[in-house]
Amino acid sequence: MGKYSWLTIPNILSLSRIIMMPVLLWLVHTHPAAFLVLYILVGSTDFFDGLLARKFDWVTPAGKNFDAIGDIVLYLGSAYFLYVLFTPVITANSLYLYVFFVLLALSLLLPIVLFRKLVIMHTNLLKLGAVLVYFLVISSFIFDTTFFTRLILLLYSTAFVEEIIIFIVYGPVNPDTSSIFALRQKTASM
Repeated sequence: MGKYSWLTIPNILSLSRIIMMPVLLWLVHTHPAAFLVLYILVGSTDFFDGLLARKFDWVTPAGKNFDAIGDIVLYLGSAYFLYVLFTPVITANSLYLYVFFVLLALSLLLPIVLFRKLVIMHTNLLKLGAVLVYFLVISSFIFDTTFFTRLILLLYSTAFVEEIIIFIVYGPVNPDTSSIFALRQKTASM
């Protein structure tokens, strides 16, 4: 394959979420309209990287890592962007946000403790949460998203609890496992 075999379009799209974060951080403070345009473009890479990787059989371990890191960077950045641009929405959901961060930390630390490696899951609930966060930031420019934010934080909290249960009950599973129900069905049929 060569020295740069990891350099595929999906991987470049995933890496763009990481590389563009400093630009987004600058724009959110200086040019909110330009921030919104760039956020829409950068956020859309999360859809296209996976689509292209599967369609053209460019799925690689490196690409999965770039995607997972890009997701974390963009969606934690999104919480910050919401705080900067729409502080009352975040303040009204502070308790839910604390629960979110505690469960996120547990879901990241537990596999490190149990399996000696970081495992970033891609369950259906986590994928849905990512899509909703993307639309949350965009829709916050249009209407009050206090309740929408709360729903997303509850969804993510549920997803992190699912992830924690998966690690405890099923051990080191495939990060692309769709849900605890899929694992349960798979083990029941064995």
